[in-house]
Amino acid sequence: MTEKARICILGGGFGGLYAALRLSELPWNPSATPEIVLIDNNDRFLFSPLLYELLTGELQSWEIAPPFSELLANTRVRFHQGTVSEINLENRQVHLEDGVEFSYDRAIVALGGETPLDLVPGSADYAFPFRTIADAYRLEERLRLLEASDQDKIRIAVVGGGYSGVELACKLADRLQNRGRLRLVEMGTEILRTSTEFNREAATKALEERGIWIDLETTTQEITADSISLLYRGQVDPIPVDVVIWTVGTQVASVVQSLPVKHTERGQIEVTRTLQAIDHPELFAVGDLAYSLDASGQPVPTTAQAAMQQADYAAWNVWASLSDRPLLPFEYQGLGEMMTLGIDNATLTGLGVKLDGQMAHLLRRLAYLYRMPTFDHQLKVGLNWITQPVREFFSQSGLPR
Repeated sequence: MTEKARICILGGGFGGLYAALRLSELPWNPSATPEIVLIDNNDRFLFSPLLYELLTGELQSWEIAPPFSELLANTRVRFHQGTVSEINLENRQVHLEDGVEFSYDRAIVALGGETPLDLVPGSADYAFPFRTIADAYRLEERLRLLEASDQDKIRIAVVGGGYSGVELACKLADRLQNRGRLRLVEMGTEILRTSTEFNREAATKALEERGIWIDLETTTQEITADSISLLYRGQVDPIPVDVVIWTVGTQVASVVQSLPVKHTERGQIEVTRTLQAIDHPELFAVGDLAYSLDASGQPVPTTAQAAMQQADYAAWNVWASLSDRPLLPFEYQGLGEMMTLGIDNATLTGLGVKLDGQMAHLLRRLAYLYRMPTFDHQLKVGLNWITQPVREFFSQSGLPR
C-alpha cells in the first residue's frame, strides 16, 4: 500500500462496529495508515440481544446503547452519522441522504436488516416492530399509557413464534403480571422452529407458566387500531387487542437490493468465502444482508453471533487486501444459543451444555458482558451490575449509602 486509503464501513451494528474496532487494532504501516470511517444513521450502537431487558427495567439504555463517540474515542475510527442513499460501485462512492459523499478504496456493507411491515393490511399503521432502540421507546410509551389507564386487562398479541416473539412475550408477561393478557401468534406448527428441542420445551413451559396463549398454525389477516384478525383452519376471528407487536421477517434495505451485484431471492448479497461481493472484491458484506456459506456449504445464520465472527474476518481481509497479504476464508463456529424467558430466567445451549433457569440467566449476562464492544464499556456495565444489589439494599432499607 503506497498511498493513504479510505475504508468506509456502512452500518454500526455488530458487523460494522466490530469490524471497525478490529481494523483500528491491526498493524498498519505507519506511513500509510488508512482512514477508517464508520457511517450509521443512529448516534448509538445497540446491543440488540439485551433490548428486551429495557421493557422490564432490568437494564438501562446507556448499558445496551452506548454512543459511537464514546466507543470510538481512542481509536483510529471516525464516526459520521448519516443515512446511506446510494453506493456507486463504479466510482467507489457512498452517497448519504444529506448530500455528503465519501469515496472509498474498500467498503464493508453491514447495514443489517429491517422488519417488513407491509405483509398484512394495517400492520404498518398499527403494529409495533421491535428491532431498534426507537422501537423499544415507542413500545414503552404505549405500555405506560395503558398501565396508567383504568382498564382491567392489557391485551397484547405478539406475532411470530421465533426467538424475538417468545422472548418479548415472556418479558411483557413478567412486567404486566396479572394485568397482562398475552397471546403468541405463530403460523407454523411449533414455536422456535429452528431451535433445539430443549429450547422449545423450556420456552413452552415458560409461556404456559405465564398464562400466555399460543396460537399455532394461525396467520394474521388484518390489524386495526383495536383488533387483530386471525385465520385458523379456515375461520377468521377478530380479537380485541391494545397492542400488536410484529416480529416476523427480515428484509434487506432497498439501497442494498439495488446494488448491481449478485443477490439471493431475499435480496441478500452473495459473497465469496472471503466475504467479498462476487466480481467486486473491494466490497465486503457481513451480517443479515450477506449470504455466506460455512465450510460445509450450509448458509451461515443471520445472528449477532455470526455477524461478530464475520466482522473479524472482514476486517482482517480488508487489511490483507491493502497490505499484500493472503485473505482468509471465513470459518463459522456455532457457539450455541442463549435466550431470555422472562425476568431472571433464560436458556443456554451449546458446546455440550444445556441449562435453563437462574443459572442460565447469569451465564447469559456474563457472556454478553464479555461480548460488549470495548473494554471500557464492559468495565462500566460490569461495575454497575455488581454494585446494583448493594444500592438496592440501601434504598430499600432506608440506610445512608
